[in-house]
Amino acid sequence: MYQSPLPEPARQPARSRRATLLFSLPALLVVCGLLAGTAQAPVAKAVATADTQDLSPTERQRRVSKLVSNVIERSHYRQSPINDPVSALVLDRFEEQLDGGRSYFLASDIAEFEHYRYQLDDAVVAGQLEPVFNMFNRFQVRNRERVNHALQLLKTEPDFTVDESFEFDRAKAPWAKTPEELNEIWRKRVKNDALSLMLTEKTWPEARDILQKRYERVLKRTEQVTSDDIFEVFMNAFAHVFDPHSSYFSPRNSEEYRIQMSLSYEGIGASLQLVDDYVTVLNILPGGAAAVDGSLNANDRILAVGEGKNGKWTDVVGWRLDDVVQIIRGKVGTTVRLQILPAGAAPGSAEKELALTRSKVTLEAQAAQKEVRKVKRGDHDVTIGVINVPSFYQDFEAKTSGAKDYRSTTRDVRKLIEELQKSDHIDALVMDLRGNGGGHLTEATALSGLFIPGGPIVQLRETGGRVEVLDDPEPSIAWDGPLLVLVDRFSASASEIFAAAIQDYGRGIVVGQQTYGKGSVQNLYPLDRYALGPDPGFGQLTVTIGKYYRVTGESTQHRGVQPDIAMPTAISTEEVGESTRESALPWDRIRPVEFGRETQLTQAVATLEHSHEERIAADPDFRLLLGDLGSFEKVRTQKKLSLNLKTRIAEREQLEKERMARENERRAARGLQPLKSLTDLNGAEPPDAVLAETAQIAADLSGMKGLYLSRLKSDAERPATP
Repeated sequence: MYQSPLPEPARQPARSRRATLLFSLPALLVVCGLLAGTAQAPVAKAVATADTQDLSPTERQRRVSKLVSNVIERSHYRQSPINDPVSALVLDRFEEQLDGGRSYFLASDIAEFEHYRYQLDDAVVAGQLEPVFNMFNRFQVRNRERVNHALQLLKTEPDFTVDESFEFDRAKAPWAKTPEELNEIWRKRVKNDALSLMLTEKTWPEARDILQKRYERVLKRTEQVTSDDIFEVFMNAFAHVFDPHSSYFSPRNSEEYRIQMSLSYEGIGASLQLVDDYVTVLNILPGGAAAVDGSLNANDRILAVGEGKNGKWTDVVGWRLDDVVQIIRGKVGTTVRLQILPAGAAPGSAEKELALTRSKVTLEAQAAQKEVRKVKRGDHDVTIGVINVPSFYQDFEAKTSGAKDYRSTTRDVRKLIEELQKSDHIDALVMDLRGNGGGHLTEATALSGLFIPGGPIVQLRETGGRVEVLDDPEPSIAWDGPLLVLVDRFSASASEIFAAAIQDYGRGIVVGQQTYGKGSVQNLYPLDRYALGPDPGFGQLTVTIGKYYRVTGESTQHRGVQPDIAMPTAISTEEVGESTRESALPWDRIRPVEFGRETQLTQAVATLEHSHEERIAADPDFRLLLGDLGSFEKVRTQKKLSLNLKTRIAEREQLEKERMARENERRAARGLQPLKSLTDLNGAEPPDAVLAETAQIAADLSGMKGLYLSRLKSDAERPATP
């Protein structure tokens, strides 16, 4: 599939290309805390020392830059040249990635960077990346200055009685002209950090000590940023100029991407996090080597790692988390040794050592899961099956190697449906795709095929204009009963293909929120395959090479899928979604294809919606949800915070009072004891009112069996209509 010279996707055979098409929402790569505009923005050592060295591009990065620009210019759907207008956009995006909160750079720095405005296109194409690293190295200087100042501020307790505010959203604020202006921004920022801790009943000395350690830790992490980290951030700033979903992955993040797509990796089966300077066990994954051995526990701290049974120990205290993860992972059947400081033990306490044999670990928590809900209807219960699908995953390597039992969304869902039918005898099924950002195209079409008798699922228009119709690949239906698809604004790409197909065919009811609106297709390019010599480590690139369209001919780009029955949500369509992305491809339409559309179920929506509106008006859980959303919206629209401690305490107490009143109103309606304090909830999650109401709608739909079954029986006989 991948050949040199670089292929144009439109010229590749459709079958070979389809296996790697990706329908997902790759998040912007943020490495080592390099997240602009947050309280944890990158900072460096408190004092610039003589051994602090500027970062510079490597020869490998120069080669990758040339390669990436070549692939994008040849293959991207926009077919846009890499020129001066692109360069100007890249500069703006890279500045935003470094300092989106405008809290580090001075206006003079930004003015100096203007020299690069029409040079970055040539820099990327030629691999001359010095301007990129010059900008970052200046950023590091400003980091050191800012954090030095922040640490100095901690020596004096702020006056928390002054009526002033902290503007935390500075994305559109002017750049500070002088260091004194930045000092004032950071004075308020540090004061807000301290005030936030004091709201948790910390004293000033306690808050000061916590912040000092926090800032010093962030300094240390930032000094661990490598040239590869900066290169990856810049290459994404470049790729995202063409569209939000073309992305560059470093070799390390390429492996993380593969794990997320396959839901499996080779290692010990433990989730790790960084606590102070210690890599600490967050939890043990079922079925992994650590779970089988039983010696490793949550909150254990890893001091050193040894390879094999006799390899020397490598001290990992103070290391980057991803570096530690890399040396713990390894091939199945090999041994890794860990030196552990047990949970709760003080530094200096007796350590323990354990040896684990690496195995293949499956991330079950991220796979499709099922549950059963009972809904009262008169004197009997209606049984509703719910399948939550977090992503459209597929173990592509296992599939291509010929493994018969490889993991995939479609295979897992079919199995779950069989279990729900056999053990629970469900009356209706809800497919919960909330938060599902997408995944493999083949899984989107195959999952749709579990519910549709046959026919086209989605249309794919490629860079050269060729349109390919992708049909239902599944030979049999897994569920022919009442079906609902639950979505929200984070349901994207492959989720939208599935929801649109179910809606267009009239096969089920779509419930929830307008979906994300990602209607583009990415091709995955492993860049090592283009290397002319044995020099691995190029990473991989996803490039948008097409757009997909519903069988009706309409794109979901920008517009997403509109639900048949809308549900409230805390996700703002003004802040989340393809329509909010500057470089997003436009909405359009192409010719429809013939498919078997059914209208009877669509006509039932009005009846279902009427019952839904009556029910939620009296439902205590739903009233709590609406009240919480109203409160959340007030907070969301805030751009400033008071720095007066008494004012903040009063604001918090008012919010808690209102929240407790809503909760007690719900509890009274449910016949439960009222709360005396929100702490009585003990961190319990509020009821999922949206899913509960979706189950109610599913129960209503199951009561329309006469209509539903007659429709299904006639599907094969009804002529196709466009």
